[in-house]
Amino acid sequence: MQKFILLTLLLAVNTLLYSQNELTGKVQNSETGEPVFSASVYFPELEKGSMTDEEGNFTITDLPNGSYKLVVSSIGFASYTTEVTLPSQAISIDVVPSAIEMEEVIVSTPFHQLQSENVMKVERENISELNRKGAVTLSDGITQIAGVESLTTGLGIGKPVIRGLSSNRVLVYTQGIRLENQQYGDEHGLGINSKGIGSVEVIKGPASLLYGSDAIGGVMYLNPEPYASPNTTNFELEGDVFGNTNGYQGSLMAKTSGDRFKFLARGSYAAHSDYETGDGERVTNTRFNEEDLKAGIGFQQTNYKGDLRYNFNRSEIGIPEEIGPNSLEKDPLEPYQLIDNHVLSLDNRIYLNNSSFDLKLGYQFNNRQEFEDHHHEDEHDEHDEHEEEHGEHEEEHGEHEEGHEEGEAASLEMHLETFNYNLKYNLPKIGNFETIAGIQGMYQTNENFGEEILIPDARTVDYGIFATTHYHLEKWDFQGGLRFDNRKLDTQAYLTEDGSQVDEVNRNFNSFNGAFGAKFHVDQKFIARLNLATGFRAPNLSELTSDGTHHGTNRYEIGNPDLDNEQNFQVDLAVEWRNRHIEAFVNVFNNAVNDYIFLNPTGESIDGDPVFNYVQEDANLYGGEVGFHLHPHPLDWLHLESSFETVTGKLDNGGYLPLIPANSLTNTFRVEFDKGSILTNKYAFIRLRNVFDQDNPGQFETATPGYALLGAGIGTQVALNGSTLNLRINGNNLLNKSYISHLSRLKPDGIQNIGRNFIFSVSWSL
Repeated sequence: MQKFILLTLLLAVNTLLYSQNELTGKVQNSETGEPVFSASVYFPELEKGSMTDEEGNFTITDLPNGSYKLVVSSIGFASYTTEVTLPSQAISIDVVPSAIEMEEVIVSTPFHQLQSENVMKVERENISELNRKGAVTLSDGITQIAGVESLTTGLGIGKPVIRGLSSNRVLVYTQGIRLENQQYGDEHGLGINSKGIGSVEVIKGPASLLYGSDAIGGVMYLNPEPYASPNTTNFELEGDVFGNTNGYQGSLMAKTSGDRFKFLARGSYAAHSDYETGDGERVTNTRFNEEDLKAGIGFQQTNYKGDLRYNFNRSEIGIPEEIGPNSLEKDPLEPYQLIDNHVLSLDNRIYLNNSSFDLKLGYQFNNRQEFEDHHHEDEHDEHDEHEEEHGEHEEEHGEHEEGHEEGEAASLEMHLETFNYNLKYNLPKIGNFETIAGIQGMYQTNENFGEEILIPDARTVDYGIFATTHYHLEKWDFQGGLRFDNRKLDTQAYLTEDGSQVDEVNRNFNSFNGAFGAKFHVDQKFIARLNLATGFRAPNLSELTSDGTHHGTNRYEIGNPDLDNEQNFQVDLAVEWRNRHIEAFVNVFNNAVNDYIFLNPTGESIDGDPVFNYVQEDANLYGGEVGFHLHPHPLDWLHLESSFETVTGKLDNGGYLPLIPANSLTNTFRVEFDKGSILTNKYAFIRLRNVFDQDNPGQFETATPGYALLGAGIGTQVALNGSTLNLRINGNNLLNKSYISHLSRLKPDGIQNIGRNFIFSVSWSL
């Protein structure tokens, strides 16, 4: 490892020794020969590009020697890729008109290709698109992606569920590094604000080959917003108002780029009151507020690119327990969480002749505090009629209607520090082979400072070595790889609430994993993908060492220090077909998980709470997604989209797995009009989401009836003398439906999800 880092540093010092190249060319319409204005011409591997002028011409400077993939994309045209060997003469590129939406480069897979060229199916959505469809938070927005749901505790706490797997079985990546924030807990959210996130990519299925432990269920990869184009400066002011929660959100961004250096900064703040259900009741203590700061400094020259990013997020989130008196206050009541999350990352890329190094370094500090009921003072009720109706209730539960006292000590406080490194070497191409080899690792410590201990003080050290290769033919692409991982986990002994001791745990977990995929395509109209992959997950600290009452679930949990790795094997088949009028897809999977870890009741109770211990048994998850997108030519402004998703999870003993989302069908009708003298990029949509009965609950769950939610939105863009004003209005659950999601952690208490919600949004860009 030290030799790799030393070599990287030496190469960084000597980057000026390599040649600088310039690529010029022209992009034109293949049918008419007319120049294409404002087309993006981009080298994904180099992260350098340009836009075409009114004559279709472009120039990209400071390029190293070697062969690199060039991607050309423009609205109204099919994305185009070609291989360019530098130095090169001027090139001419013909792009084909198409009603198919413009493709983007996928970052979460190793070879940075367009989705249509990827061997592995990856879902990608721009955050701006999710927001304009009515997303309240990031965890709420990802549920619009087929096969992805969210495990929630109110609106402020949510985490991704990919094809029935969640928590430590789904990895979240941000700023190019794995996010570590005590994600094992059901009541732990993402701790990331959607402002300042450019796009989200989702790998559905085991991705341990690329990401190591915990990617057994998939990966949610968050791409930060890009810097400004060279020699430009941009400002943006955004604001959102949420009708249901009486909430608001504001964000201010500034970024500037020169020929070499780039800078970006964004600050955001959000505050929400308790949400209101379809029955008109506000769910006490679902309020939350959030402060977020994102900043970045980039540097790029011919053979080196560096990107330093920092994100600070402070979330103050109420933990709901029951419905009490209605209130529009925004300061959480006790119990509540106060979470500070710092993420610092440095991405270094060094380009050689036909090869490159990529070194990512990351540091994270997560401070999680929980405050319980200690001090009480009355809080104003918002409605006189509710005071009369709930007078006795308020007297009985007055302790809930108060804010925390300043300086009060947290009953639970954990500090989680994590250092990540990821070094990859992109080997020179040999014929049609592209190959990447690398090493990844993590050093992590957890320390307790509160009187309550959920998981012990611990140290985790892991590393993984992997190699993957891609082989390209005219109609076929193949990709495969192997990986070895080791995780060493050491914990300290601690005393439980009743004074008994939980012994220290010293474990080593090892795993070999592999993946193989094949893609067949015909003129990008028909694409078939078959992927076989294994993955693994080492047991987390909670599963190994718990011994106490989990207050959020009212059960006494006992860990098992002898648990083995979870190991899985998934088969995934995806078929796509498209022409100028329609796109259709079918994606099916089978995911066999050996030694699946779950809680099992013992039949005993401690202090009135039922006792559960962690056990293992083989499990199987299967299902898929199917859908289509109709955009009839020449009515390219008209879009009809439909998708259906299903997943079933079962243990080998015949029981069903918990927290498996119900089958759902989503239909969206939208219209888009790009042109206009004053109002441009106009759109409107109406969406109906049908969630079916979940009649296969886990052994601690009950069946959940289905429901249908109606949503709609409208928006436009206004040009104002060099600046742009974006306006949009969205409505979710327009019929004010009373319903409970199967993935809501408030379901056991009979607490409904959010009712009708209108969101008014405005952004001004300069």
